[in-house]
Amino acid sequence: MSQYVSRLGRRSPAAPSRLRLGHRRPRRVAMLSVHTSPLHQPGTGDAGGMNVYIVELAQRLAAINIEVEIFTRATTAALPPSVELAPGVLVRHVDAGPYEGLAKEDLPAQLCAFTHGVMQAWAGHRPGYYDLVHSHYWLSGHVGWLAAQRWGVPLVHAMHTMAKVKNANLADGDTPEPAARVIGETQIVAAADRLIANTAEEADQLVRHYSADPAEVAVVHPGVNLGRFHPADGRAAARARLGLPQDALIPLFAGRIQPLKAPDVLLRAVAVLLDERPDLRSRIVVPVVGGPSGSGLAKPEGLQKLAARLGIADVVRFRPPVDQDHLADWFRAASVLVMPSYSESFGLVAIEAQAAGTPVLAAAVGGLPVAVRDGQTGFLVQGHDPAAYARVLRDVADDPQLSARMGAAAARHARSFGWDASAAATAEVYTAALHAHRRRARAPHG
Repeated sequence: MSQYVSRLGRRSPAAPSRLRLGHRRPRRVAMLSVHTSPLHQPGTGDAGGMNVYIVELAQRLAAINIEVEIFTRATTAALPPSVELAPGVLVRHVDAGPYEGLAKEDLPAQLCAFTHGVMQAWAGHRPGYYDLVHSHYWLSGHVGWLAAQRWGVPLVHAMHTMAKVKNANLADGDTPEPAARVIGETQIVAAADRLIANTAEEADQLVRHYSADPAEVAVVHPGVNLGRFHPADGRAAARARLGLPQDALIPLFAGRIQPLKAPDVLLRAVAVLLDERPDLRSRIVVPVVGGPSGSGLAKPEGLQKLAARLGIADVVRFRPPVDQDHLADWFRAASVLVMPSYSESFGLVAIEAQAAGTPVLAAAVGGLPVAVRDGQTGFLVQGHDPAAYARVLRDVADDPQLSARMGAAAARHARSFGWDASAAATAEVYTAALHAHRRRARAPHG
């Protein structure tokens, strides 16, 4: 289990390897996801890897007898108050602000209303109904902070992304995160009983940028649904299903279209490649699967216009977000998944693509060096120079077996990232938080 949960600092009383079996695990967890619902389609708006993370984690926790109730903001009047996502996993829709037309940047003003809805749900239960609060992203952390204190239970928080880290790695022209978010994140770090980081680098960033207590930071790698993302019947069959040419070089972008994810770097790299190798134009297809998100909403057609300006509109295929099963087929069909992001706390799609048997070409940022083994399961590029990405794409084009060789290694690598292990590690963090919380409650106050 040590590869999934680790601690910063050697004197952590909560290190899972030191937990005694007598420490009780929570029976029921209130999980908070204010700004994006686990029921939403990943790949557009504010729905992305965090949605997948919450759904998969909650289901696996329920499978080990930890019930999960996920509180999220209602975004349409047609939603029922609660939906059973899976046995032991309930999604509760909370009314907080208008259903539609509310940007994520407007949500801090609705946290009071959201907290009221959470408290109303809690008031209908017996005391002690929830054993622990697990909040995701800073908006949820503020609600979790209040709820945990009111209920007398521990707060476990996962940042997913951090304002200070994003602002230090902005794409040209992108909008920095506001000071209010930085202040909010700092408060949550101080209030949480435990913080869950995706990688050791993220744990170090929490300590370095937000003065987190190293003993209260746990590293738990996200997982991948290996039942969904696997090589299956191979690249040829996937290309046939998607109507893609069998002999094409297919560099795929899959994700939210926003400057942070840098899909423009892929398009510019393809333009460089075709300038150098015009012979490849007849056998390259560049799918962009996803929808505008975040600051990308300011110019929702910006990427299409860029493709036209670069003279590559004929080889780029824009596709809307797809469900997870269809996304797996896009991964299988691709020669390589391209992730030139400026910041990634982990990069879940990198593991998903590798699990499907496809190598990854990624920027060496955030958690991507953990997700991708450079030179074995993919390629890591320092920086965002399109020419550097073009060189890798040329190598993939010139060696027909390179993608298949790396893809086989990628699939083997991804098998170590199952969600069952992630859920077991998260349960250990919960147990540690409960134990530390009870110990503090028993300590004399003087």
